[in-house]
Amino acid sequence: MTRISTGVPGLDQMLKGGFFPQTANLIEGAPGTGKTTLGMQFIHHGITACDEPGIILTFEEFPRQYYHDAAGFGWDLPGLEAQNKLRVVMSSPEISLNELQRVGGMLEQHAAAIGAQRILVDSISHFERIVADRAALREAVFGFVNGLKRLGLTILLTRESGSLFGGDPNAAHELAFLVDSYILLRYVEIDSEMRKALLVLKQRGSDHARDIRQYEITAQGAVVQARFKGQHGLMSGSPTPSPADAFGEAFGRTRASRAE
Repeated sequence: MTRISTGVPGLDQMLKGGFFPQTANLIEGAPGTGKTTLGMQFIHHGITACDEPGIILTFEEFPRQYYHDAAGFGWDLPGLEAQNKLRVVMSSPEISLNELQRVGGMLEQHAAAIGAQRILVDSISHFERIVADRAALREAVFGFVNGLKRLGLTILLTRESGSLFGGDPNAAHELAFLVDSYILLRYVEIDSEMRKALLVLKQRGSDHARDIRQYEITAQGAVVQARFKGQHGLMSGSPTPSPADAFGEAFGRTRASRAE
């Protein structure tokens, strides 16, 4: 089947080519892990490399913040808006959900005006703040996601994790079954150095890489690198050497001490 390239070097390979068209895809991570950067990269790449106009729907930042952040990576969002290939829209979950439930709503108008094929929703966490009941949350997000799918959009949702290291074991949770793919971002500490780890937890209807890989936010955007080796417990935030590596390290020290 046709795949939708994320534009993130290394991530398409983990996803066996990218997202499926008109699916909902969730990126979850702690503040600063690069969720919004990944999302903007997905939209920018779609416009500039795939001729797929896009929408950035924000529930928390003014458009000028996205313009500023994107400019740091060399992405000219105002220029793409001027070319009628992009819309950066600030709204609220309540308004957006209501608009999707009627014909000719705001998002439908934006999508039709530019022929949008992709959308970044930053972030879905705001639904959790306005809907306390878990059943109502699932219903609200389900209706929201399906409304976007009906517009023919491939959706990238961001969600903020509640902790910097590891995460709430119940977090995977309420929204995981509503989305078609689920990508988890985490901070990890290895040898007193902070690194970022990425894991594809699920991809409906397709195989995907199951290893944990390091990634960085570079001057050109996010880049997924080689997988972590010799560590256990990476996604908990407290990795430990694998038994084989720990044995090898200990055995090596023993041999060295005997040689002395």
